[in-house]
Amino acid sequence: MSHDRIAVIALMAVTLAGCGNPEPPAPQQIRPVRTVTVEHHVSGESLSLTGQIRAQDQANFAFRLDGRMIERLVNVGDTVKPKQIIARLDPQIQQNALRQAQANLSAAQGQLTQARNDFDRQQQLLEKGNTPRSRFDQAQQARQTAEAQVNAAQAQLHTTQDQLGYTDLVVDSAGTVTAVGAEPGEVVAAGRMIAQVARQGGRDAVFDVPAQLIRTAPQDLMIEVALTDDPKITVKGHIREVAPQADPTTRTFLVKVGLMDPPETMRLGATVTGHITMTAPAGVELPASALTRTNGLPAVWVVDPKTETVSLRNVDIQRYDSASVVVSQGLETGEAVVTAGVQVLRPGQKVRLLGDAK
Repeated sequence: MSHDRIAVIALMAVTLAGCGNPEPPAPQQIRPVRTVTVEHHVSGESLSLTGQIRAQDQANFAFRLDGRMIERLVNVGDTVKPKQIIARLDPQIQQNALRQAQANLSAAQGQLTQARNDFDRQQQLLEKGNTPRSRFDQAQQARQTAEAQVNAAQAQLHTTQDQLGYTDLVVDSAGTVTAVGAEPGEVVAAGRMIAQVARQGGRDAVFDVPAQLIRTAPQDLMIEVALTDDPKITVKGHIREVAPQADPTTRTFLVKVGLMDPPETMRLGATVTGHITMTAPAGVELPASALTRTNGLPAVWVVDPKTETVSLRNVDIQRYDSASVVVSQGLETGEAVVTAGVQVLRPGQKVRLLGDAK
């Protein structure tokens, strides 16, 4: 067989092979997804915070002088009354200063008596013309100087008396000692806390609150406070004070909740739990896993129930956290939103619903 005849037969074989039916395209992959049905209802968020009971009015008592503390008359837990002495400094230095001030006053009073006698004598002699005017003026000036020295000595005496009185540390109101800051025998500086007293009166529940909750919580929020070790013991309270500056370490704000008629079992320092329910915002609450982005804007995948395909839809976000997101606009009641599998979807893709997310 010639080479030309072999080439023709090979060409015909290739042509006949190409005339067969083409392979059908691969069917589109159907993705299984979980969805949630849109309902325009968001429940109020319930939050719990742990805090402790403190007195509404608490004061640190300290000496106004430096010195060695020789006595502390109270301990933690003691009850004190108004004008009660709770500690003493060694008064030796102040007593010596008082004696010196008394001596200076006596000397000044003696000089004043002498100056007054000389002034009276010069005044009588001047009236009779038996002394020059300059001598009378000199006596008058000496009397005025002596009077000023007496006034200064009296002021110094009053100061030293006050200094001696400051060696006794006195409380100004009734209360309970919650802490002490020095022991007898120590040399303490002026202003150092010797005893901390919780004054009688109201009690607060104090909490460290995140900044986000501070911004969103209403001002007239009523808070239920319960003992952590006995939740049956509860009391109502309202926000009395919010710290103007966040703690530099925790970045939380100190919030004081004034308690209304707290029971005696809520003692100072007791651990409590505060429960609050935030007002429900208007919008649609979805799991955070439903949220994605398109063109740099937040979006969700919405399922068309007729064609069982998905499409991206931009939405407006009102608030979000790690678990949920609240959509203010962009969704209608009854629509199905994909909550699982959003990373592998594309517009127009067919899906198979696995049921609403729980």
